[in-house]
Amino acid sequence: MPDVDLTGQTILITGGAGFIGSHLADALVDANDVTILDDLSTGARENVPEEATFVEGDVRDEQTVAEVADDVDLIFHEAAIVSVQQSVEAPQRCHDVTHDGTLTILERARHEDARVVFASSAAIYGEPSTVPLDETEPVDPSSPYGIDKCSADQYVRAYHDLYGLETIALRYFNVYGPRQTAGDYSGVISIFREQANRDDPITVDGDGTQTRDFVHVEDVVRANCLAATTEHVGTAYNVGTGEETTIRTLAEKIRSIADADSEIVHGDPRPGDIERSCADISRARDALGYEPTIALGDGLETLFEA
Repeated sequence: MPDVDLTGQTILITGGAGFIGSHLADALVDANDVTILDDLSTGARENVPEEATFVEGDVRDEQTVAEVADDVDLIFHEAAIVSVQQSVEAPQRCHDVTHDGTLTILERARHEDARVVFASSAAIYGEPSTVPLDETEPVDPSSPYGIDKCSADQYVRAYHDLYGLETIALRYFNVYGPRQTAGDYSGVISIFREQANRDDPITVDGDGTQTRDFVHVEDVVRANCLAATTEHVGTAYNVGTGEETTIRTLAEKIRSIADADSEIVHGDPRPGDIERSCADISRARDALGYEPTIALGDGLETLFEA
């Protein structure tokens, strides 16, 4: 449990059987009454801690949300279509879940007077004009996923301004850690790990000079807990490390940790891939007291221990 005074609360975690949501549940369940809502489209029932109440259901269903959110103090809203590729292939479904589902949660939170901590995304920024980028960076999302996260992020903050609801949007950068599966959203770390474990070639898109800000899931959990207790509500915060890592360096680190014989090979660049991404975390540091604690090398080690 992060060193945050978050106890005795009635908490709903949407998407709580998924990667980030389940780690959040693990951190909170011993000291709080935790309910998890998840449709298991990408999450796994075995990720849910036994002490939590689990409800299989859809975040878009108003009746289901009303039942699981009855008399809650706090909602961590993690549920979304998290695959950029899926959002391109099925933009209507992405909009329904990510955008409309967020509105359903916000309306119920307004009824319950519950604080909402929303999982936003660095994808709302698109190609940044400066690096590291802060929360005043213009938003220019390039995928349905980013567009819907951007709209939901704005709604979350507007509900504070319009209705006095205690809300915070956390803009995650590249989150990694145990339980992450190799897929579109999980990005390169899980894919590189699987390739290295098999001694297969580690495939890097483009020349590998692209940079990302990789933040361990335990630091993301800590940011959520800080957001749940802060007085500085009604705004958005970047959640990253403030450090850039090239994809080539990442591949080399993973190969070394895995003690693999994998060759690092380069393929064609991904269309639309941004060149650089790194968070300015000054606002989260100053207002929330957030400080990342897990260096990338140490965090990658946890993947091979899991």
